[in-house]
Amino acid sequence: MAITSNLFILFVLGSLVLYYICPKKIQWAMLLLISYAYYMYASVPALAFILCSTLSTYACGRWIEKLQKDGKTGKCALMLAMLLNLGILGVLKYTNFVITNINVVTHQHFSMVNFILPLGISYYTFQTIGYLLDVYWKRIPAERHLGKYALFVAFFPQLLQGPIGRYKTLANQLFEGHAWSFHNMKYGLERILWGFFKKMVLADWAAVYCDAIFGDPHKYAGAAAFGVLLYTVELYGNFAGGIDVMLGVANMFGVNLDENFKRPFFATSITDFWHRWHITLGTWMKDYVFYPLTLSKFMMKVGNGSRKAFGKKIGRNVPVAITNLIVFFIVGIWHGPTWNNIGWGLYNGVIIALSGFLAGSFRTWKKKLHINDKAFGYRVFMMLRTFILMNLSWYFDCVDSVKTAWYMIVQSVTNFHPSTLLTISSGKLGVAFTPYALLILGVGCVILFIVSVIQERGVKMRDALSKLPFYAQFAVFAVLLICIGLLSPMAVARGFIYAQF
Repeated sequence: MAITSNLFILFVLGSLVLYYICPKKIQWAMLLLISYAYYMYASVPALAFILCSTLSTYACGRWIEKLQKDGKTGKCALMLAMLLNLGILGVLKYTNFVITNINVVTHQHFSMVNFILPLGISYYTFQTIGYLLDVYWKRIPAERHLGKYALFVAFFPQLLQGPIGRYKTLANQLFEGHAWSFHNMKYGLERILWGFFKKMVLADWAAVYCDAIFGDPHKYAGAAAFGVLLYTVELYGNFAGGIDVMLGVANMFGVNLDENFKRPFFATSITDFWHRWHITLGTWMKDYVFYPLTLSKFMMKVGNGSRKAFGKKIGRNVPVAITNLIVFFIVGIWHGPTWNNIGWGLYNGVIIALSGFLAGSFRTWKKKLHINDKAFGYRVFMMLRTFILMNLSWYFDCVDSVKTAWYMIVQSVTNFHPSTLLTISSGKLGVAFTPYALLILGVGCVILFIVSVIQERGVKMRDALSKLPFYAQFAVFAVLLICIGLLSPMAVARGFIYAQF
């Protein structure tokens, strides 16, 4: 059920009616049924996987709590649940990747396996593992009600592409009843329309050119630099737009999911970028992988050895650097079972690790050169630097091999011919519409930039809109609807990139 389809809109409307006509005490049960219906529509057999994850982590959460009350650690129950759930994710998502590499190394021809990849398995697996770790560390009590826990795992707005929720944040919101609220409906609709604008006007149009350029890199090598810029628009519009839609839908049910994006292209470093891009994945990795690894006995030994070998200044950064590389290796392979994704993840990890080692030198250089960190010009320079570094990484994300990625990077410098863009057929309307399509993209990006600047200054757009006169609010709605209705059908409709996770 595509998010941009009429069927999805009807499903949400029908779900809202069913939800709000229910007594508050059983609204959670209706929301669970709605979520399972959404999931079953996508793939009935895959329902078994989310039920397996739900039942196993629920039982192990209760088991961990009981063992700890009896004076035991509960580590065996935790490891069993993690092995089962991460094992299922690993087998379904990475078996063919392993087989492919075995075939390459051994020159064999083992057949691929056609597994069903359940909708949102990466998201709900990480969500349930996070829940178990929180129970194990006694941050939260284990949920006693199986049905309510099942809702926490399966709440449909976060199934498709996140955000990765935390039990502590979501539990009360999901389980308590909500009265119908015009405010929630209005705010939710505004967020949904903004998401549709990002997806259907920006991302879908950008995808037309990205598919052409990176689908035939030799023919369109001259436009490779523009291709990666357009891929940035596609990826952000697609992912952030989808998140906006789902956050808006959740708002309509009275639930506030965690924000997943915070104007990432205003980031002044790669670290800052990951504080703004796919925020819930980043915080999940920080809380459940980075800190536990950094504070582990093994890393303590590595740190002590590094300080003895390299001195205090360098040695103290070695465990952090190693952990960052591990974290971004996981982030890379989480995004997809390819060496491209692994390379993309490690690229980010290496830059962040190097930044840690060079932080002291940077501070010294800035002091000697009398550079003001807070100066507008310096901030713009840092944002441009970060933007360029991130765009370089996208080359590895939008082609099918590391070799092709390097070829496109080289061609961007040595064979720059932007006029090649004009030879690309613009969706359903052909080459004749190409200049107008590029104009649509340009104007759309300007609108996105202006809104982002306003938000970066601390203005909450929906709150600001609500203070305007009714006719002004209506005009904003009308403009968005006209843009979505008139401009999006001209491009080829596409699914959401992160819906495959």
